Order: sequence, then structure tokens, then C-alpha cells
Amino acid sequence: MGTPSPQAVLVLAAALAGLSAPRAAYGQPNFIVILADDVGWGDLGANWAETKETPHLDELAAEGTRFVDFHSAASTCSPSRASLLTGRLGARNGVTHNFAVTSVGGLPLNETTLAEVLRGAGYSTGAIGKWHLGHHGPHHPSFRGFDYYFGIPYSHDMGCTDTPGYNLPPCPPCPRRGVAARVARKDCYTEIALPLLENVTIIQQPVNLSSLAARYVEEAARFIQRASDSGHPFFLYLALAHMHVPLGVPPLPPPASGRGIYGASLSEMDALVGRIKQVADSHGKGDTLLWFAGDNGPWAQKCELAGRLGPFVGAWQRWRGGSSAKKTTWEGGHRVPALVYWPGRVPAKRTSHALLSTLDIFPTLVALAGAELPPNRRFDGLDVSPVLFGWSDVGHKVLLHPNSGAAGKDGEIETLRLAQYKAFYTTGGAMACDGSIGPAEHHQPPLIFNLARDIQEQEPLDVASREYQAVLPAISRAYAQALEDIATDNVSVADYSKDPAATPCCNARHVACRCQAPGSHAAVLDRRTERRATRLCL
Repeated sequence: MGTPSPQAVLVLAAALAGLSAPRAAYGQPNFIVILADDVGWGDLGANWAETKETPHLDELAAEGTRFVDFHSAASTCSPSRASLLTGRLGARNGVTHNFAVTSVGGLPLNETTLAEVLRGAGYSTGAIGKWHLGHHGPHHPSFRGFDYYFGIPYSHDMGCTDTPGYNLPPCPPCPRRGVAARVARKDCYTEIALPLLENVTIIQQPVNLSSLAARYVEEAARFIQRASDSGHPFFLYLALAHMHVPLGVPPLPPPASGRGIYGASLSEMDALVGRIKQVADSHGKGDTLLWFAGDNGPWAQKCELAGRLGPFVGAWQRWRGGSSAKKTTWEGGHRVPALVYWPGRVPAKRTSHALLSTLDIFPTLVALAGAELPPNRRFDGLDVSPVLFGWSDVGHKVLLHPNSGAAGKDGEIETLRLAQYKAFYTTGGAMACDGSIGPAEHHQPPLIFNLARDIQEQEPLDVASREYQAVLPAISRAYAQALEDIATDNVSVADYSKDPAATPCCNARHVACRCQAPGSHAAVLDRRTERRATRLCL
């Protein structure tokens, strides 16, 4: 066999360098993070064969890597989103429960967002969709690292609309004239219309929910085009309204799906994701990493308007009453579908069993961008790029699950995962479809489940068993170390105070703050407007 030519040696060296350092070989990639709302692990056809409405997501799974042991950082909206954008649990970043329409505060200003880090590394940054991390003053996304924002500042059930969509209980449309009718409807917002913002301006109030998905796709495509034209890499954070109620009224899917309104909405979400993938690929296939995940599990009390848990039914809790999905620390509350698509970089047709979390998105994208993590704080997320590239299938050794509304103090850590074992120091069920709520129970010693053989969380280990006694010391040590690590960290405190003047309102003289036409009487959400207006709010 002959000696290889110098050219061949250089080619081989370049190939090996590319394997070990994809960022250096290919430059800064683009990033798209798509966060679905209240989606179930079983709402992805690639996860659960009964689901037929997700062909585009299933195609993403086939062309990328699917993560089957992937978890949201919390089981409710604001804490989950704060953790994704900071890489830190609510016990550190201060966001332990949801912000309100009248919230003055938001994600603490001393917390650094992923957008701020990436913008500092030369990225164009955009956020489209639900924010829910504070909309008043400096908490608005335009002041948290995003060059562009288009969306609703909180959940789209937190205001009335003219086309309310499907919810349980159903909510009335916004009043149109005269004095707002004070309709006593539990869980319905009847006095303030839902706003749609572009940057700091309310452009429509109430928002037209039936066209929202199409507008998100349109604005995402425009943002990607602008970023591409600028020559900068981009980071797009697309936080969908799907699958949170109220569900819209898209065309129904084929009757074979059998899932009615929910199935139709799931099909619409799937088509939206497929369109975003198409747009990204059109600007250079292989230039963009697309990461799809859920913010928490399904909202079970919404009955047929809630998603599928798959096998993660939390049977132990169900027997005692209440839901084991959203707002709980049972698997159904935080185990979510997750896919990563990056042609030529992330292996196709691969299923990873690594224990991962939305917490990992921050440090992983920061590393791939060649940027540095913010100093003087600790992170709960990991750089999991070796898992993404298929070089490893090892994620977290320990993963913490904060209380998220069903039981215990919000944000406190009373559930943790250690390898295949999951320990509960507090349990409780959120409101179920039948109206039941599982009361909080405290466990000392903890309940421990072996998820490797009991994924339904049905039967905790017998305290007297050899297996329980063998694993308890390791769990106790991991729990104590985690609490100590948080207690000695640079921890933030969120401002959860409320003021009616913080309510987004484009025209306070109109009932429900209605704009007569999209963009009319638009309220510019900056400090100058705040000083000179009494109800043009942020």
C-alpha cells in the first residue's frame, strides 16, 4: 500500500477535526427552539403509535434524534420558560410560579437570558409567541436580549377574544360596546382583551386567534430572512400557543384520527413545525439546529381538550385522586416530547435514552455558539452536545423536579431523579377531569419508584426491601447536596407584586381595551409612555 499524498493527509485531518469540533469546522450555527405548550409525551406519533396527527414531527424524528427521557424544568408555564432561558431552576432564578396579567415584575433582571448571551456572540435574536416572563417595563422581551418580538405576553387564555375557541368551561367573547359585562365565569378573563404585540407596540386587541398560527409562521419566516440577509447567525425562540386552551378552530383532520378538536389543533401545530423546518432548510440545509420540546405535560382538567400522557399515567396518584400531569411532579407533568434536527450533524433515525432537560438548551447552545456562560452563578443545565452528536448517551446523574402547583411550596425541590430511581418527599395531584384533587402528602422516608420497570409510577419500592435500603443512602446524599448547592448559590428573587396599571391596554377608553382596528391607538410600551399615560400599560 502506497504512502498517502499530502493532500489526502490534509483531507483526513480536516475530517477528524470536524468530528471533534463541529463548531470550529462549520462556524456558528443558527438555532431555532420551538416550545410547545401543554403538549403530552404521547402527542407525538413517533412516541405513541395511537397518535396519527403529527407526520411532520415524525419526519423530524426520522431525520434527527428523538429523546424519550427528556423533561421540562418545571410543570407549569412561567417557571418552565424561565429555566429554559437561563439554564437555572426557579429555586435559583426566582421564577417559581406563573406571572399574572397585572404583574409588575418578571424574570429578575440580574438573570442573564440565552438571548442576551447569543446576541453578545453576534447573533440576531427573535422571540415569537408566548412570553409569560413579565411584560411590564424592562421585563418585556425587547429588553431581555431579543432584537425582535411578536406574540402574546402571557398565556392566550388570559384575556377575552372575539373568537374564544374551545375551552372547559367555555368562555364568552369580549364585550363590544357599552360597559363590560361582569360575567362570573371561573377561569375566564372577561374584562380585558388579549393583546398581540410587535416589539413594544400592541398591534391588535383582542387578537384574532384563528389566524395566530399563520401569523407566527409568517413572522418567523420574515425574521429568518432578515437575519440571513444581515449575514449574522440567528436564534429564534418560537413559543407556540398550541396545545394550551383555548384551542382554535382549524379545519378538522381526517375522521380516522378520532380526536376531534384536539386532533385538529394538534395537526395545525404539526403543520406549523413542518413549515418552520422547510423555511430553515431553504436558507441552507445543515446550517440550522432545530430543537423541539414541550413546556410541561397536558392540562388534564381540560378533559378531551388535553393531550396524551402515553404510558406516564402516575398510577399511584390516580388511585388517590387528582391528575398526575401538568402542575405535578409525576412523570406526566414534566416528561415531554423532544426532538433535535440538524442535518449532517445530529444523527438521523436515532433514539436517545439520556436523561435530559430543557435546562440543557441554554448551556448547549452557548457552547455550540462559541460563547461563554455568564459568571458568578451555577447552572442546573448541562452542555449535552456529545449526546446530540451521538457520541454519548449519558445525561444527568441527578435531575431535580420542583413543585409546580399541585403540592408543596411552589419552586421547592421535593422530587428528584437519580439514574432510574425517582424519589418523592411530597406528592399531590392537580385537578383532574372529574374535578378531583389529590391532597398533598409528605413522605419521610421518601417514596421511591424504579422507573426502569415501573414507568407508570404504580408501586413504590417496599421500604424494607433490599433494593430500597441500597438506593436510599445515594438518594439522600444527592438530595442534600442539591439543596446545599442551591442554598450557597447566587439566587434571585422575582417580584410577584400586581398593579392594574400593568395590564396591557391599547385604548383604555374602549370596553375591554379594544382597538378599533389592528394597530389603531397602539400603545408604545416604553418608559416615556409609562410616564405620560395613565392606562396605556405595559
